[in-house]
Amino acid sequence: MRRLDLEVRGADARERLDRFIAARGGISRGEARRALERGGVFLDGRRCKVAARGVHPGQRVVVNLEEAGRAGGAAGPGLDRSRLLLADAHLVAVDKPAGVPAQPTLTSDRGHLPDLVERLLGFPVTLVHRLDRETSGVTLLARTPEAARALAAAFRDGVPEKTYLAICARAPEPPEGRLDAPLGKDPRRAGRRAVRPGGEPAATRYRTLAVGPSGAALVEARPETGRTHQIRAHLAHLGAPLVGDVRYGGPRTVSGFPVPRTMLHARRLALAHPVTGEPLAVEAPLPEDFDAARRALVG
Repeated sequence: MRRLDLEVRGADARERLDRFIAARGGISRGEARRALERGGVFLDGRRCKVAARGVHPGQRVVVNLEEAGRAGGAAGPGLDRSRLLLADAHLVAVDKPAGVPAQPTLTSDRGHLPDLVERLLGFPVTLVHRLDRETSGVTLLARTPEAARALAAAFRDGVPEKTYLAICARAPEPPEGRLDAPLGKDPRRAGRRAVRPGGEPAATRYRTLAVGPSGAALVEARPETGRTHQIRAHLAHLGAPLVGDVRYGGPRTVSGFPVPRTMLHARRLALAHPVTGEPLAVEAPLPEDFDAARRALVG
């Protein structure tokens, strides 16, 4: 993989990130911008897509670059065609497998969802919204700049109707309702979100569909906003962490049943088509591991 590992020095202080990458990495500014837009730039280990962000001495910038139109490194397994839910001239909808990252990672620029879709269909796509690595289900990608702009705006404004299924360690309390609670960084644990005054506005509608003998519950969640870890954090706040979600207090084993991952599936996505304006609804079937856990824990 072509990878730049750059350290910001005193002379680079307050330089724009794209200009810093181009100058210190010996590449064109256009190539630096493409890496930023693709999500392949990491500033002190955190993904950064802001070309105008100023850098400071001592910071480390890692850049994953494409080679000959493809990112370096092993390609890994491809995406099965059965995962393709919809494709037209403007967009693609796929059923993302659990374990597949939505964007390039710090160590690899291959095997993320847009890369897998491009390899399957033979044309480039743009990610417009993200699911966590362990979350499965419906994901939309744009084929054209027009569709990418419209879809990005729709998700930013909370227009799409999103329906998720979750298996929780216990039913939320109350079992049905709407939680309107801001989310911010959890000061007690890095990488986790928590309900915090002054956090970003976040609202989730939910209802308990079934409760099993062990107390585990199948819960439908409809997020009205799109905050990081929103469903996971909100359900944990209601006393119902997702099984398999150790970060938010969920168990990895329930009544002797080993849970392979965080049990969250993006079941359905509905919105207006970004170009034609026609109603569009896409559903993803339950994956085998989720359905097995549902049968074993809820019935």
